[in-house]
Amino acid sequence: MTVLIAAVALVATLCTLNLVLTLGVVKRLREHTEILGSVQGEPVRLEVGAEVGEFATSTTLGEPVAHDLVAGPVLFGFFSPTCEPCRDKLPRFVEYARRQPGGRSQVIATVVCDGAGEGAATGDTAAEFVTELSRVAQVVVEESDGPLGTAFAVRAFPSVLRADRASDGRLLVVDDDVSLGHPAGVTA
Repeated sequence: MTVLIAAVALVATLCTLNLVLTLGVVKRLREHTEILGSVQGEPVRLEVGAEVGEFATSTTLGEPVAHDLVAGPVLFGFFSPTCEPCRDKLPRFVEYARRQPGGRSQVIATVVCDGAGEGAATGDTAAEFVTELSRVAQVVVEESDGPLGTAFAVRAFPSVLRADRASDGRLLVVDDDVSLGHPAGVTA
């Protein structure tokens, strides 16, 4: 009987300790959520309806890519070779872009590489990204503060957006989180 009482007391003590630790973790998570919310107050890319900033650059093939040259709905993808989710999303983006109305001319993919500290593995991955994306898109390689990333205010990778001209000629974001699971040209 004393063994049973001791076992129940031990279980009760462990449950109490577990409850105290759980409440501590929940409190700490709330604090971190508030901190992250204040730090990340800015969106990670332009939102629907936002006007795209001016940009002018060229693709890996020397084709001009500029704000004034964008016509019709254009799919924009932003990828970083150091980003694991980018590697996961790349094949779906390529398949989606392959079915894009207007083909390669309506898809612009940006591979964002930071020159500082770029190792051989990162350079190889960037080359793989460029090779894969070149089949279905106009590809631009730029640093994190490059013209396209700045124009779309991209701060997180991967980012896939669609932009189109408004009736007044302004270039606006019409989809700020393109779902690659749906066929191109079809909205969810």
